[in-house]
Order: sequence, then structure tokens, then C-alpha cells
Amino acid sequence: MTRSSFLIAAAGFLAVGAAAPDPNSVVTHSDAEWRKILTPEQYEILRQQGTETAFSSPLDQEHRKGIYDCAGCDLPLFSSATKFDSGTGWPSFYRPLPNAVRTREDSSFLMDRTEVHCRRCSSHLGHVFDDGPPPTGLRYCMNGLALKFIPA
Repeated sequence: MTRSSFLIAAAGFLAVGAAAPDPNSVVTHSDAEWRKILTPEQYEILRQQGTETAFSSPLDQEHRKGIYDCAGCDLPLFSSATKFDSGTGWPSFYRPLPNAVRTREDSSFLMDRTEVHCRRCSSHLGHVFDDGPPPTGLRYCMNGLALKFIPA
């Protein structure tokens, strides 16, 4: 095993370890139920802390007014009024809706980041960074497959 393949495997192990159920979740399902509810790609992102390929989500180019809900439980998470083009290839927002998300530190893949989860079902949505626009200076970089767009 090469050093790089070892590091990739170790990082993947650490990321999978982060998927422990959150005792604060209001919406809970067994692993089998989540697999029935979500597509395989959504399951990988929402339940296993995966990341979709940059520029692969149609929601990155969605410009209509509306609300972005959690793909796992339909909780409204973000308003289109706070969406901006970050140029990163993922839908980005500078602020979530009130009481919509929780964050926690994520040190998988040998990086320190802040992971964003749905407050109601604890699904992994993406990460938040401090390089966003005013007024918050934050960039909530979300996986499009973790979201459902509901037009106004």
C-alpha cells in the first residue's frame, strides 16, 4: 500500500466514523429506511458525509426565487435571497434560515472544516467557510443533492 492510498483510506475511515446518529435528531430512520427514502447518491452525501462532484448540480445554476429544503426531511434550510455564485461549483448561501442547521467540527480528509447538518434529521449538507460575501462573510457550501428547491 502506498502512502497516498493509506492516507485516503484513513481519511475515509475517519469520515465514516463521523456518521454516528445524532441523539438530538427529531426525524430518525434506520439505515435501511434511509436507503429506501434516498437515492444512492443522496444516501452517500446525507448519511455518509459524502460530497458531490463540483459543477454537477443543477441547483448551482438555479436563479429563481424560492426555498431550499432538506432532501432528507423537507425542513426549509435556505432562502434564494441569500444564495450567491461562489464560483466553487456548489450551491452557496451566506445565511441559513433561522433554526435550520447545526454545525460541528470536521477533521476528516486531514483538513479542519465546519460541517453543516440539518437541524431536524441531522443529514450532512455540506460545509461552511469564512470566505463569503457581506453581510455575514460566510459561505455555506451545500451539496445540491442534499437540497430540494421549492419555487416561490
